[in-house]
Amino acid sequence: MSPHPVVQAVIDLSAGAIGGTACVLSGQPFDTAKVKMQTFPTMYKGFVNCFISTYKQVGFRGLYHGTTPALMANIAENSVLFMCYGFCQQVVRNLSGIDSKTKLSNVENALAGSFASVFSSLVLCPTELVKCRLQAMHEMEVSGKIAKGQNTVWSVVKGVLRSNGPLGMYQGLTSTLVREVPGYFFFFGGYEFSRSVFASGGKSKDDLGVLPVVFSGGFGGACLWLSVYPIDCVKSRIQVLSMAGKQAGFLKTFTSIVKYEGIPALYSGLTPTMIRTFPANGALFLTYELSRKMMMKQFDT
Repeated sequence: MSPHPVVQAVIDLSAGAIGGTACVLSGQPFDTAKVKMQTFPTMYKGFVNCFISTYKQVGFRGLYHGTTPALMANIAENSVLFMCYGFCQQVVRNLSGIDSKTKLSNVENALAGSFASVFSSLVLCPTELVKCRLQAMHEMEVSGKIAKGQNTVWSVVKGVLRSNGPLGMYQGLTSTLVREVPGYFFFFGGYEFSRSVFASGGKSKDDLGVLPVVFSGGFGGACLWLSVYPIDCVKSRIQVLSMAGKQAGFLKTFTSIVKYEGIPALYSGLTPTMIRTFPANGALFLTYELSRKMMMKQFDT
């Protein structure tokens, strides 16, 4: 039998949290390189140079700066995202007049994912603000934009609250929403499309093996980043550079980057992001699907 809607929400939330943890643990160094290159595109010649320079300056641990808030961000985001994804799938069914036994199309699943991202953005923005600042703290000190860096999650949070109050934790919310809503349409759309291709021989998408699920997760992640990467670059700039004082909003920051640095600056850090997306998002969906199936089996008759 199907679990009660509240139980179903808890299952989706728990599976999302497990998936978010796997996503961070498998891709954090590449995410650190992405943020550094987005915020200071002229400081590094490429992602290999970024890795080597970071290692020489602060050691291997430098590639894992921001891991704690990254875990908090991904667990919070994916818990809410996948919990709301199930709810939004039901909303799409109701709006489209589809009964509960009929499978949603790839586009309908993509729309549900896009709707769900609005809710996950509200928990993601504060934690990602802290993560991005910790990841680019060394560069902010070296460039002279700040006198002394903050090296812990709590010191960053205290600094934000002291300077900007509670609402300061939501610096970059507009760009987060602008990134997440279209991005997760392509994320879930790409994932479901890839699973449909693998299941085209008459298989059920729910019975696919490990490799098809991992590849589909990576493909969904690639679709997301290729569609919204410039927006993510603007978000990182706003969240990091606001440490040095009031930072312009989304549109002004975007036009300033294009005007003074050129369009290629909006894609700085794309290489480590694309390398990261297959193991990280593959791990996300694999652990989500497996843990969800395991919990759902408890309610099978």
